[in-house]
Amino acid sequence: TKMSTKWISVLLLIQLSCYFSSGICGKVLVWPVEYSHWMNMKTIVDELTQRGHEVTVLTSSASILIDPSKPSAIKFEVYPASLTKDDFEFLFMKLIRKWTYDMPKDTFWTHFSVLQEILWEFSDCIERFCKDVVFNKKLMMKLQESRFDVVLADAVVPCGELLAELLKIPFVYSVRFTFGYTIEKYSGGLSTPPSYVPIVMSELPDRMTFTERVKNMIYVLYFDFWFQAYNEKKWNQFYSKVLGRPTTLFETMGKAEIWLVRNYWDFQFPRPFLPHFHFVGGLHCKPANPLPKEIEEFVQSSGKHGVVVFTLGSMVSNLTEERAHVIASALAQIPQKVLWRFDGKKPDTLGPNTRLYTWIPQNDLLGHPKTKAFITHGGANGIYEAIYHGIPMVGIPLFADQPDNIAHMKVKGAAVSLDMDTMTSTDLLNALKTVIYDPSYKENAMRLSAIHHDQPVKPLDQAAFWIEFVMRHKGAKHLRPAALSLTWYQYHSLDVIGFLLACVAIVSFLVIKCCLLGYQKFFKAGKKKKR
Repeated sequence: TKMSTKWISVLLLIQLSCYFSSGICGKVLVWPVEYSHWMNMKTIVDELTQRGHEVTVLTSSASILIDPSKPSAIKFEVYPASLTKDDFEFLFMKLIRKWTYDMPKDTFWTHFSVLQEILWEFSDCIERFCKDVVFNKKLMMKLQESRFDVVLADAVVPCGELLAELLKIPFVYSVRFTFGYTIEKYSGGLSTPPSYVPIVMSELPDRMTFTERVKNMIYVLYFDFWFQAYNEKKWNQFYSKVLGRPTTLFETMGKAEIWLVRNYWDFQFPRPFLPHFHFVGGLHCKPANPLPKEIEEFVQSSGKHGVVVFTLGSMVSNLTEERAHVIASALAQIPQKVLWRFDGKKPDTLGPNTRLYTWIPQNDLLGHPKTKAFITHGGANGIYEAIYHGIPMVGIPLFADQPDNIAHMKVKGAAVSLDMDTMTSTDLLNALKTVIYDPSYKENAMRLSAIHHDQPVKPLDQAAFWIEFVMRHKGAKHLRPAALSLTWYQYHSLDVIGFLLACVAIVSFLVIKCCLLGYQKFFKAGKKKKR
């Protein structure tokens, strides 16, 4: 067909451009994750294909977002899954709804106990997908014969590292964060001093008071010794069975050559990093394109007041009627025009200045000169687009890392935070007035934008470079710290401290013993003289 001929021509041109530029065309196998994680990974994948690399995305027949039927320079290897697409999407959205609306907030322990249940249920689902791949002999033989150079995986979902181990090839992680930085610490060797590195989901700043440092230490101990994002025992047994030797999930993950962290100093607080960790935060960001005609006309009709962009992301499609009324009432009271991504019953309190859309060109709107503020749920992708374009934010976080993301922006002076469950129309109105009319918020947002743009290498180029680096050098072992080969007591020098304490104790004992013997001899000699 004409379409297939077109894509064959595109692939040939890409391959030729690769040979004439770097001379190295590699084969990349991708183990993807759904929703925003896939959006980030697809940006990297598209860049790799443009550079002439052959990229194969290993996706299940139950995938929600990944559509192999669309014409693309990417190759897709679709494996039959033990779950149907409808079952997987139902399970996924059920867990998201539970996390968003049904999480207990009365105590720390109940909150994270329910969270662990949610994550374990999702973990079991991912384990099923992983088994669908590794126990599919025909598929594994095909992957072996393809002779890939590297595996690109997301550290938030296991299995990519197991495939790399079975195929005997290096792998690279793309990661936003893991709960409590547990995997980064125990598989990546990353140091997280609790005195000034706030744990993910703690919503703490880096300059903490004594009380906040106590709270952060509790988070560290809880995530290190109690909370498990995955049922580690099950995964350890599964990996040991597949590899035919005793191993653990964390040990296998620890073999990652490079960690591409979707963060940067515009978002992240300063903290220690290692040479095999590299920042690629905002790699999906790009200059704004012209808006569709109808939206552009609405934006221009705002005059000197400008517009407010409002979205709670793609995973929360509707709100309760009561919450929608509260929000619409606040929006109706501002002079700005509002573009609200909303899929639900139209609120009775909706003002004439507010227009509802089931989809909006978010990046293009944030890059428009008339945009004054961004009301966001706090997803990392949206926040990075706001940073990229220098737009102050009103954060209404719902679940996952969103409260923590908004807390970071609040500390950096670029956002105001609200609670979806308790905020009133007055709260939202005041928050909007603050970020629009207090010039410090716009100044801080522009400062973060300047930091983001002032990098020697663009984030996307950085990501592509390190993947190509691993392909060129068959890994990056020279960047891996020796900490990864130490036991926990060696890492903390407990054996050395114990040895030194033992030496001090022995010397102290000998000195005291000698003194006592000398004193006894002196005492006896004194008695003889008196006699």
